[in-house]
Amino acid sequence: MENYKNIMNKIIFIITILTFIACKSTKNIVETRVSEINYAEDRGYFRIVSYNVENYFDPFNDSLKNDDEFTPEGPRFWTWEKYKDKQKKIYKVIAAIGGWELPEIIGLCEIENRFVLEDLIKNTPLKWRNFGIVHKESPDQRGIDVAILYRKDKFKLISENFYTIVFPWDLDRKTRDILYVKGHTNTFDTLHIFMNHWPSRLGGQSESDKNRQFVASILRSTVDSIFRTNWRANIIIMGDFNDEPDNLSITDILRANNKFDNPQHGELYNLSWYMKEVKGMGSIKFQGQWGLIDQFIISGSLLNKNNSIYTTPEHAKVFNPDFLSEKDETFVGVKPFRMYIGFKYNNGYSDHYPIYLDLFKN
Repeated sequence: MENYKNIMNKIIFIITILTFIACKSTKNIVETRVSEINYAEDRGYFRIVSYNVENYFDPFNDSLKNDDEFTPEGPRFWTWEKYKDKQKKIYKVIAAIGGWELPEIIGLCEIENRFVLEDLIKNTPLKWRNFGIVHKESPDQRGIDVAILYRKDKFKLISENFYTIVFPWDLDRKTRDILYVKGHTNTFDTLHIFMNHWPSRLGGQSESDKNRQFVASILRSTVDSIFRTNWRANIIIMGDFNDEPDNLSITDILRANNKFDNPQHGELYNLSWYMKEVKGMGSIKFQGQWGLIDQFIISGSLLNKNNSIYTTPEHAKVFNPDFLSEKDETFVGVKPFRMYIGFKYNNGYSDHYPIYLDLFKN
């Protein structure tokens, strides 16, 4: 009997040691993966992401779009393998930026069509979170659109709209639509969200200013129509504006404030001004200078901590972990690890860092 007890004790001891080794090994693997991915820090109740993914094209030739360069025969030699690698990278960024939970809302710029969105949410681990899509083909000359992905278990879509931009002085000029969604969270807080990708600075900033200022006027008019119905509305405006927080399109036309000490209902406040001027954040780098053309602009209600759902300027951030950066060989420091440098395939992620905003329940 004594021998039996000794044998059993030895077996239990060995099992304990093996279990400890297995757990330690698993822990090391998890820690290594976390270290490699660099997840975002602890998050709020509701996380919103805006990300210009840099040319998320499929490799198929669309005769109705100017997408020839993103085909296997085009100058970028864009193949199915490169496309699927791009898809995996976008998923990796979304997963990392979510922290311990995938983001509730993801706004995307520079996506080609609905196919790439469906492929992203159905053929990556995003499929386990039942994402919905808001998207429409825009008249953009390059064939790129904006889109919103939303978690159906966390955000109930009420309505959507697409505001097509028609420039009075140039009817042939095309750009991306402004995407608008209205919905409510699980706590029945209604959110009005605008996803933007304003006209580029091609041809020079001063020459193209009027294009972005015109889009800003359309957006401001739409925001005012919401405020007239409910001046306490929770509004979030995000995207790639191709303008900085202190440009006239943002400060004078859209009328986004940068004073946060006494936020008012019915007013807009530019969190990205705070991100750049106070925190020194940047989402792009051009000729050695950091810029923040990816922005979050919100209504004053969301800065009121007595509101049922709220945020603070401190909770709008740029997501720039090591894996999204590469050494800046021309200037100093690092820069976004982009997919292409000119027509040279760089095997990176995007020329933009994503930005994210946390909302909290009161």
